[in-house]
Amino acid sequence: MNLILLGAPGSGKGTQAFKLSEKYKIPHISTGDIFREAIKKEDALSLRVKGIVEGGGLVPDEIVLEIVLRELRQESNVAGFVLDGFPRTLPQAESLDKNYREPLKVLYIKLEEKEVVRRLSGRRICKQCGKGYHLLFNPSREERVCDSCGGELYQRKDDEEATIKNRLLVYEKHIGQVLSFYEKKENLSIIEGNKAIEEIFFRLCKVIDE
Repeated sequence: MNLILLGAPGSGKGTQAFKLSEKYKIPHISTGDIFREAIKKEDALSLRVKGIVEGGGLVPDEIVLEIVLRELRQESNVAGFVLDGFPRTLPQAESLDKNYREPLKVLYIKLEEKEVVRRLSGRRICKQCGKGYHLLFNPSREERVCDSCGGELYQRKDDEEATIKNRLLVYEKHIGQVLSFYEKKENLSIIEGNKAIEEIFFRLCKVIDE
């Protein structure tokens, strides 16, 4: 059972990937986590990635793919996995298909831009302890004050509306090509993301179990 879970920032794919991992007893593989772990290693590939990242550059697609493939081929992932947020570009999708022939189910959580903005722009973080809140879904008891430590809550630059819209422009530019690629291969399923967490999870499992 090899699953690819795609969705825009704020679509809830991380939450769903975690739940799918628990239900089907398969590892949840986040590309962000892969890179953080890769940079800690001392092999040639990891040192190369570390140099690019520390220099402020973008890691080329071929290196991203090499790291992802290395993770997918680990013994712990042979029974299946949930790959969270990868591939992000058409070249990544094409290279993954060329280099990894195992059957894949691709699940895309679709969410309208206005809902993405609503979800992300409402996030607030404590300056002292880092605890997260949301103005609508998980507000603090006192406005702009952390329940746990009394620290000041603030909005990260990444969660400002203008920044969110710019991120979405970049995301949409690439994801359409990725979805078209998998649609032609007839292994893409689209799930409406403007639903309750459990409803989305039910629909994902229904597609997976077909």
